[in-house]
Amino acid sequence: MTKRIALVIPTMDRGGAEKQLCLLALNLPRDHFDVHVILLTRDGPRSAQLRDAGIPVTVIGKRFKADPGAFFRLRRELKRLQPQIVHTWLFAANSFGRVAAKAAKVPRIIASERCVDPWKTSAHFLVDRKLATFTETITTNSEGVRDFYASHGISQDKFTLIPNGIEPVTDSPLSRDEAFDLLGVDPNRKLIMAVGRLWPQKRYRDLIWSAELLGTLREDTTLAIVGDGPQKGELLRHRDAVTIPDHVRFCGQRDDVTNLLPHADAYWIGSEYEGQSNSVIEAMQAGLPVIASNIAGNRDLVIDQQTGRLVKLGDTADFARQTNEILDHEDEARRLGSNARDRIASEFTVAKMVDKHAKLYERTTADS
Repeated sequence: MTKRIALVIPTMDRGGAEKQLCLLALNLPRDHFDVHVILLTRDGPRSAQLRDAGIPVTVIGKRFKADPGAFFRLRRELKRLQPQIVHTWLFAANSFGRVAAKAAKVPRIIASERCVDPWKTSAHFLVDRKLATFTETITTNSEGVRDFYASHGISQDKFTLIPNGIEPVTDSPLSRDEAFDLLGVDPNRKLIMAVGRLWPQKRYRDLIWSAELLGTLREDTTLAIVGDGPQKGELLRHRDAVTIPDHVRFCGQRDDVTNLLPHADAYWIGSEYEGQSNSVIEAMQAGLPVIASNIAGNRDLVIDQQTGRLVKLGDTADFARQTNEILDHEDEARRLGSNARDRIASEFTVAKMVDKHAKLYERTTADS
């Protein structure tokens, strides 16, 4: 007998949590699970692949923070579906979704926390603690996320750790020259890539300074930043104030990152907080040495001196120094990249991620 699972998330934007939910929904065995996806706020580009696969996607249309109409529409939809499990993802869905699921008398409620959230106030954590009392478990992709919430009053025992999964990739269809041309970078230069939303969490200002230091030291490196976001204008002005386009290029949002990454020489992430970065997983899968800020989410992926290098948060000079050392020693770059690729292939597969969720769902409903 199949079990009906309702996965509730705010949107289907191109974020990491949305990608993991899609991979989960698409790969759960259909003979065991009947999956429905509910979007609390709005639709997004990732919905198409779900609908193409025959997975129902419902948009609730929440318009503002405390939208009672959205709450009642969500409760009505859950009553109609009568799922055995509601699994909510991210704060808005975790709060609205869990309360609506309880009101709809859903037998089992699971939440998911995907990131360290320093923006949360004491009121947010009070809500988190209250809702945890009737939540079976909270899935998370990172020990750092679990420890963060434990420090705010939710027991570590409440969490189930399920690392992100990544699909296998084929060799890039692009040549090096083609990849560099798409990024607007001279193929004779050393290429460093950074991928992610342009907003303060990612600390791109630090990376721009590091790129200027490295570019001035070597005169042959370019940092290509792929992504878009609310800080774009500010970061462009900052780039133009401290460095030159040869040292730092903004390449916009792209859908071909997996084809570009294998042609880079290194990957940077300078975030001040993360859950578990899909972009770092993709870079490691491509065999790149990753230089990362030494924070909990990055430490789950990058083992210092084994699969990459960890740098103190905000230490722009050390980002440049560590990268220069790797670029100067090709054997070391290959060793780090090979170890990184092996780690992702063995520990961060979609099959493992889906299997752990399936076993959790089976275990959670075993007595119902």
